Amino acid sequence: MAEVAIFPQLEIPDTIAAGPGPGNTDARVLKRFASAGMADHMQADVLRGMIESKLMLREVMGTKNVHTFGVAGTGWSGLDCLFSAVMPGDKVVVFANGTFSGIDGLTLRMKAATAEELAANPMDPQPASVRIVAVPHGQSVTAETVEAALAEHKPKWAAMAHWETGSGRINDLRGFSDACEKHGVMGLIDAVSSLGVEDFRIDDYPGVAGWASCPQKGICCLPLTYAPVSFTDRYIDNLRRTGCRTFVHHPILEARHWGIIDGRDVEKGTYHRTHSAYAVAAFHEALRITLQQTVAGRARAYAFHEAALRDAVEAMGCKVTSNMTSLVVLNLPEKLAGREAELVQACRAAGFGIWPTLSEPVQVRIGILNLLNQNAITDIVTRFAAAMRKMGADIDMGRVNDRLEQHYQTMVAAE
Repeated sequence: MAEVAIFPQLEIPDTIAAGPGPGNTDARVLKRFASAGMADHMQADVLRGMIESKLMLREVMGTKNVHTFGVAGTGWSGLDCLFSAVMPGDKVVVFANGTFSGIDGLTLRMKAATAEELAANPMDPQPASVRIVAVPHGQSVTAETVEAALAEHKPKWAAMAHWETGSGRINDLRGFSDACEKHGVMGLIDAVSSLGVEDFRIDDYPGVAGWASCPQKGICCLPLTYAPVSFTDRYIDNLRRTGCRTFVHHPILEARHWGIIDGRDVEKGTYHRTHSAYAVAAFHEALRITLQQTVAGRARAYAFHEAALRDAVEAMGCKVTSNMTSLVVLNLPEKLAGREAELVQACRAAGFGIWPTLSEPVQVRIGILNLLNQNAITDIVTRFAAAMRKMGADIDMGRVNDRLEQHYQTMVAAE
């Protein structure tokens, strides 16, 4: 018999996660995760933690939707749950202006494809009932674009990413909701990058019937814990009539383990899947932190620190093209143009986890998820400048540091 290879123990070093996500996990969340006891998914404290998390999540999302809970997994798990109500042959309009809204579009094409359409091209179906409205990279989806598409195609569903991290653009949520409401369309929102970063309440957008986010960005929990979702009564009523082609991510079945049965909160959830006591403890603590800091307070902090980073990289000669507050997307100075991937690779090799864009044109993405303090932003700026200078960029660090100092003096003065 061949000798079985037993590899050395895996050691993963600390790095700075300065990309679009996952974000940097709060130490309190890590402590709750590591200190959770060995308990099964139906143990009383685990179930209590799920009930409390459900209630806190409603506060974070700003909703009275009973069907508000967490889907075990990553943001893609939450999105799969959100899109599960879309059935073969359903008319859908999808607005795509970057990598991730594009993947949402692929998901919905797979969901809405008939058996024949799926068989014809299983990995990239082109169902007649789905219309993808493509908006160029670096531009936002506008109210006018949504209104025109819904008026023309009159779909059952419309889908849009609120914040598209592929290019760092915020799309018009108000315009999307208003157009959906006007045309009787059920809106579906990918809020993976906006929940917990922007100050908004989902109940203020009645045209949106379903929402999905992720655990590891604005909520600052761990990947593979819980992706927040929320559904209106209209969405759930539709689902009861049509059903959906999934058991694992079925919104009504998922909700039962969170103590949501027949559209009402109950004292104790019933079994749907095996939940992790460690994940529940981490998610519970992440929501406690969010509520203690308040969504509005976190939103102000993101806006303030993103402005500092934006000012600093512009002082290095970069051009910022994004309008998000947790992510700066930029073009390098002309001298380094075309070397974006090389620069990102060098930074990542040094434990500085920035990202390129994943579609053309290639740009650099620098994120600040849960890095909301002067020391963290200064560290990011210093590392990025050093990497650019190593590649031959001419950077006046005195000017860059002056910009940072001036920015943070305003914070001190305000305090």
